Amino acid sequence: MFPSFTGSARPRRQVNLSGRNSNPFAALPGSRTPSNAQTTQNALAQAQQERILRQQERERPPAATRIQKTWRGHKGRRDARIHWRQEWDTREAWGRRVSLDTPYVSEAECLDQLRLLVQFVSPRIEDDISRLHHFAHRYLLSTQTLPSACQADIWIYPLLRLAKTIMATMRTKRRLSRDVVNDFLKLLRTLASAIPRQLSSYSYDYYGALAEVALGLWLHVKASTIDPKLLDAAVLALIQPPTPRTSYAYEGFAHEFLITPNLPTVLGSFDALASGLDYESLATALDGLLSPQSHQNLFQVRSRDELLWLLAYFVCFRREAYGKQDRKSGGPDVQYVKIISRLVSFLADDIGTRIDVFEEPRKSAKLLPVDELDKPRRRDDDRLIEPLPSFIRSEILTLVNQDNVSGLLANMETKIPRSDSITETSKEASFLASYALTLLRAFPKKGDEIRMWLYLGSTSRHSDRLSQQGPRLPAIKYFYQAASRTKIYERIRKDPQEAVSMLRPDKAQIPSKVPVQLEETEARDQQWRVILIFLELYTFVLKVMDDEEFLSGSLTSTVNQTWTRQSALPLDQVKDLTLFLKNLAFSMYWNVSDIAGIEATEAKKTSLAEYFGGSGVTQEDDREDPVSVKVEEMAVAGVSGMTLAYVKGMVTGLLRMVYERDSRRKFLPSDHWLMTKYFEMDRFIPSVVSEEEHKHQIQESYEADPNSQDIEVDEDEEDSVRDYNLIGTQRAQQVRNLERLKRQQRKTSRRKFLQSVTPRLEILQNMPFFIPFATRVQIFREFVVLDQMRRRGTVDPDEWRYVMMNSGMENLSKHRAKVRRESIFDDAYARFYDLGEGLKEPIQISFVDKFDTVEEGIDGGGVTKEFLTSVTTEAFGAINGLEALFIENDQHLLYPNPSLVEERKASLQAALIREGTVEWNENIRDLLRRYEFLGRIIGKCLYEGILVDIHFAPFFLLKWALTGGSGSATKESGYRANLNDLRDLDEGLYQGLLQLKNYPGDVEDFSLNFAVTDTIRTSHTETKSITRELCSKGATTSVTNQNRLVYISYITRHRLQAQPALQTSAFLRGLGTIISLSWLSMFNQSELQTLVGGASSEISVSDLRANTQYGGVYAIGDDGLEHSSVQMFWKVMQSMDDTDRKKVLKFVTSTPRAPLLGFGNLNPRFSIRDSGSDQTRLPTTSTCVNLLKLPVYRDEKVLRERLLYSVNSGAGFNLS
Repeated sequence: MFPSFTGSARPRRQVNLSGRNSNPFAALPGSRTPSNAQTTQNALAQAQQERILRQQERERPPAATRIQKTWRGHKGRRDARIHWRQEWDTREAWGRRVSLDTPYVSEAECLDQLRLLVQFVSPRIEDDISRLHHFAHRYLLSTQTLPSACQADIWIYPLLRLAKTIMATMRTKRRLSRDVVNDFLKLLRTLASAIPRQLSSYSYDYYGALAEVALGLWLHVKASTIDPKLLDAAVLALIQPPTPRTSYAYEGFAHEFLITPNLPTVLGSFDALASGLDYESLATALDGLLSPQSHQNLFQVRSRDELLWLLAYFVCFRREAYGKQDRKSGGPDVQYVKIISRLVSFLADDIGTRIDVFEEPRKSAKLLPVDELDKPRRRDDDRLIEPLPSFIRSEILTLVNQDNVSGLLANMETKIPRSDSITETSKEASFLASYALTLLRAFPKKGDEIRMWLYLGSTSRHSDRLSQQGPRLPAIKYFYQAASRTKIYERIRKDPQEAVSMLRPDKAQIPSKVPVQLEETEARDQQWRVILIFLELYTFVLKVMDDEEFLSGSLTSTVNQTWTRQSALPLDQVKDLTLFLKNLAFSMYWNVSDIAGIEATEAKKTSLAEYFGGSGVTQEDDREDPVSVKVEEMAVAGVSGMTLAYVKGMVTGLLRMVYERDSRRKFLPSDHWLMTKYFEMDRFIPSVVSEEEHKHQIQESYEADPNSQDIEVDEDEEDSVRDYNLIGTQRAQQVRNLERLKRQQRKTSRRKFLQSVTPRLEILQNMPFFIPFATRVQIFREFVVLDQMRRRGTVDPDEWRYVMMNSGMENLSKHRAKVRRESIFDDAYARFYDLGEGLKEPIQISFVDKFDTVEEGIDGGGVTKEFLTSVTTEAFGAINGLEALFIENDQHLLYPNPSLVEERKASLQAALIREGTVEWNENIRDLLRRYEFLGRIIGKCLYEGILVDIHFAPFFLLKWALTGGSGSATKESGYRANLNDLRDLDEGLYQGLLQLKNYPGDVEDFSLNFAVTDTIRTSHTETKSITRELCSKGATTSVTNQNRLVYISYITRHRLQAQPALQTSAFLRGLGTIISLSWLSMFNQSELQTLVGGASSEISVSDLRANTQYGGVYAIGDDGLEHSSVQMFWKVMQSMDDTDRKKVLKFVTSTPRAPLLGFGNLNPRFSIRDSGSDQTRLPTTSTCVNLLKLPVYRDEKVLRERLLYSVNSGAGFNLS
């Protein structure tokens, strides 16, 4: 505002007619504007400059005075020190160098010399260090000749200054002689005994000096030059005997000395040090130093290598100090668990990547020169992987043995106090959970063993500390008891929305944010740890628990029951658990942006290229989705590696495992799994279809961007290149590793972004049981129609053929084939394999005989159906041949022949074809291509809605359902081999493993090891055995009572996953070519069987009648009435039982089951036409078009007899 007397606030316009520069700073040095004539503004600038100069003149004299004062003080102190040094030298006869073996005559003389020495001595002056050593030696001698001296209070301050000078000298980088170091160590030990309370206040300096000595011994001086006992004595001197300041001394000991590398080598033995330490005091000190509130937090001031040494030393000290007590008490103390969990959690990445560096045999050593064999390995990002020192490795490995892990629960309460219910979890259970989770993250290769050892543990300590030992409580029930009484569990069980606040990361976890509510965060993390360890354990147990044991769970158990049966949860607790898991999983998929919370605004992007380095984004500015990357990769519950993505996958996997149990043997209400109340079901199907279309558009936009294309690399080729360290290829391998890492990051980021924009699809693919089955079938058909419209522009095959013929865009000859009926599968494979995804389009089939004569018939879809059903009948029917692609189990259910690849290899070896040659590889590829083509045929049937009368084994169908899921942790949410699935593969092996699991004696009597022998057929009469190890050194690892569960898990995994891996992968790859596996993941195994072969429910005659077409004489006229023979036919059908109805249906359509959504979805439609009026003629069918040719019968009884005769004899097939 510019007020004026006129009342106007409008500023007056400034008009410059002089042509002068109005910039007031124009004349200042450095100005870009040339200096003009003097102006008012220039005068102002000059006045300001002169004021600055006058201020500098005023400050100059006081500054000179301060400099002079400082110099005079320094000169005075220097002169004083010179004077004191000369006086000290005179008294000591320093010039004549009196012998060091002479003690001081009197206490007064010693005190005077000490006071004088500490006034001038400097660790930076070489002669002063010699004077210090001289005094130290004479002082030590004087303490022997004058034992009562040096005890008065007057000595405290001089001795403290002497100690500080000694410590400063030892911490310098000067090379000290052996005698100097030895005398200094003796002096520090003596001073620690003389003034322990005062010196404890400087424990950090004290142990820092000793650490420098130890480090110097390791780096510069031979270990024999200095007596390790002196170092041991000096270390223990400050903490023995205990004083009020001993706790502070232990802090300095842990903070400064226990991070020194190679102490066992320096000291020679830890026995003296371990026996002299008070473990409880050390643990208390470490507990404080590892606390986030500590000002000396070790995680902030020490390197990871130093913390690794600290971890190893602490484990060693505890074992030495409390080894015998552990065997009596049954397990480690809570404080030990707390400290180890914090350290291992922080160091989990280092431990996991470095502990097994030299355990694995180096591959292709012959290809490397000798000097390159010992080079450290590299990570995928080209960083060197250094091996752990042997001492650290050996001590850390003691953390993962059965005694330590199984004994963790021994000191825990059998019952969680009711006062902790819901509001607060048991701290003991939380510390134990944190410890166990940390071990799982740090030792991923031993994950199953750790879970098994913890599962075998139990707690028997009663909540009353004075009572006797109570009954054993299995670990599963202990952790469920603790988890179910947490606030988090109870709130999420009641409302899925509660999971958002419980999972949302705090600002304290985000860099540059101020920590808030640390106590609440820690309390929440404690509860999550208990829940997560329970989920880890329960997931493991379900893999080895059969259905009978699972369903027999109870609150009480007897000693006579097996441990697995004792560990089974009661069904009411399982029901509560599923409610918690349902709500948690739903929220993690549905509310992913809400859980992201603080970063959600950054997720609102308009183009996928902005996330994955698309157009307009440089390669260096390659960004990722902040919600998925910044939030999902954050540690849950403060446990390293336990990311939100991992938890999502684990929860999804466990929920599906329980659901599979319920699918096999119902123990929950039919509507228990549905969560339809959280969706708008009237708009659900259109919304899902819209998300699918949106997802496809995003993928197309990404594929269209040349800057964001991922180069597809054959994994087998990539692995082979990675395994062989060829000379001269190191640089190329590093570049390849970096490119692979970038590809993985882009794929992960793209997948997580798609998850955030398609929540309904994610739920359908990972937890389909939330939605009714009929709704999912409708969605599946809508997806197929959407794909057909996208590819063809129409769903009518004839219209598509017409468009293709007129446009000339595609060669229709690729979709036509002549097929011989005696070799339908081979001809179909030869003609249509190269078609690939093009098999989705309509095909035209002509059947020919052995003379190449084409059978009559027009393919209006019917011959295609006959072709597909014939191909499947031939391929899946040949189950007894030498190279049968599929074989059946005892229930006549089909699954891929698990030994077929090995049988093919054996036949190639018998034909003298060398492994690895072109002919060898082509034979193996041809076999796998046949599996892939068979998968495409099944996919084509699903795509066209054609039902086939084929029944697959449930465990094989389960792989269809779980392969297409998009769980964040693939290994956790994908297919998991379990003991119950093995029953569908081999009943005998299943029963044998059950007996092994429940065997009451010593299983070592069976002489089993961790190796398996597979028997393959090399001819119709000969077999061959192949032995494989189930784990590293499996042939020499015996199966014991302790590891038999792991053995059962490995055998199950081998039989169900590893052995048929190539065949199953090829089949699913072909199936996925036609039907997206993510669509199939919307169904469980029984639902997929229904999708393939139709519903097993009773045949609805009314539904079939309402969706039947009539032809010929039977065509319905204008009156809308059915022919009398047709009315008799439906009357006969209505009077039949369901078994005969299914026979009639199979007689006409080749499958006895009805379509999923009723006969209105049968393709082609069920049809009836006349075939003459001869009353002796039998009904016939054309199954290719689902046509029943029914003679015009006049008697109901005759119609029934003729129809049942034709149905039961299988007669009457011909081609219309």
